[in-house]
Amino acid sequence: MEMLMDPSVIVGLLTLVVLEIVLGIDNLVFIAILANKLPPAQRDKARVIGLSLALVMRLLLLSLISWVVTLTTPLFSVASWSFSGRDLIMLVGGLFLLFKATTELHERLENRPHDDSHGKGYASFSAVVLQIVVLDAVFSLDAVITAVGMVNHLPVMMAAVVIAMVIMLLASRRLTLFVNAHPTVVVLCLSFLLMIGLSLVAEGFGFHIPKGYLYAAIGFSILIESFNQIAHRNAVRQHAHLPLRARTARAILGLMGKRRQSGNVAEHETPERQEELFAEEERYMINGVLSLSSRSLRTIMTPRNDISWVDALREANEVRDLVMSSPHSLFPVCRGELDELIGVVTAKSLLAALNKGEDIAAVAASSPGIVVPETLDPISLLGILRRARGSFVIVSNEFGVIQGLVTPLDVLEAIAGEFPDADETLDIQPDQNGWLVKGSTDLHALENYLGLEERLTEESSVATVAGLVIANEGKIPLAGEKLYIASLVITILEVNEYRVELVHIARDPMLTGTQPG
Repeated sequence: MEMLMDPSVIVGLLTLVVLEIVLGIDNLVFIAILANKLPPAQRDKARVIGLSLALVMRLLLLSLISWVVTLTTPLFSVASWSFSGRDLIMLVGGLFLLFKATTELHERLENRPHDDSHGKGYASFSAVVLQIVVLDAVFSLDAVITAVGMVNHLPVMMAAVVIAMVIMLLASRRLTLFVNAHPTVVVLCLSFLLMIGLSLVAEGFGFHIPKGYLYAAIGFSILIESFNQIAHRNAVRQHAHLPLRARTARAILGLMGKRRQSGNVAEHETPERQEELFAEEERYMINGVLSLSSRSLRTIMTPRNDISWVDALREANEVRDLVMSSPHSLFPVCRGELDELIGVVTAKSLLAALNKGEDIAAVAASSPGIVVPETLDPISLLGILRRARGSFVIVSNEFGVIQGLVTPLDVLEAIAGEFPDADETLDIQPDQNGWLVKGSTDLHALENYLGLEERLTEESSVATVAGLVIANEGKIPLAGEKLYIASLVITILEVNEYRVELVHIARDPMLTGTQPG
């Protein structure tokens, strides 16, 4: 009872039980391999009988070594050191633990799997049980020496071995799964073996290390590992809250390697790593595909102000001039204003109707346009575009006001980048010090083009560069004003009464540590 009331004995017992369990995982792996050679009905029986006999052998081995370490009479001397039977056991055991822990750590860090070929060719019940006993005796030597190095009392050693073996018998499957799922716990326990082996070697040379120091170091390490496991579990839990599509996107983007700035591979990347990186066009398209579902139609559509539409109330000559001067092949036909949509007509049909003197409103009414709400997600829009058969869809808000239109080309540009018409210039044009960017440029396209890791804004209502600037300032800024947003410097170049037309964007050298452009 006096021994049980000693806190150091209790700590030593609990620590030794944990170490014995971890050291016995390899035994469980080999025992499972051997037991699988038997018919399913005999496997559990062979496992229990084999481990029970191995427990008896382990206790006998523990008693023998514990008796040998009591032999303190010097047997011989080398230089100033005298060595007894106890010292030799300590030295040999410590060196064995150092070797065992080092090789195991090497295998863990190299991620080498256990050799499943052990015990191959045995099928009889008695042969399998015998192999289990022999293998456990061989593999339990480190556990026995660890017990001797950890605790000074034989009853405590035996109690720890029995408790560990019973736990292994009752929860062998769960223990194996836990150890496989928490490799850092195994590495931590193997580092404990290194420390115990070093203390045994020191004991063999006559340098006594109090067990309390070992317990304190082990306890502190276990506390730190507990914090690490809690942090890992919380990270996994937080990651699980993300939608499956978002997790898949992160994983694929991670495989694509580090983003490259201005088309150049980072200098610290090795040639082998550079060859693995995706080409810039591939990276852009993959990112566009993965982020398509998270975007709104406002970031993809052609905005209202840029729509070329035909007023059915205009004179025929005016309509003809509009159609002939436009590069578009499809036109919304409206009555007086854009929100009074009649239908969608091809340029060829419009010109034919005008030449025949037909009413273009009647022609447009035979092919009504497809109208979708602006809250529709782009993935659902793809099916509607297929049904449109080469036409476009009109995007409207809850009040029936047309906000823009989406063509198949708009979706392609959202994935692969711009395909400007003959009368258009690129939304983003590089110059010597950065980029000239139209105010109507899609914000997501800008982030992707510049390879920005962070979002420029979390506001879902902000879809363009002009919207970003106005939201940041709270008003339409004046030409010449500079804004510092994230890692960018945005200079306003052209504005009119209603919107921002053109800006210049450069990287902020104070934040990025690089030259603009």
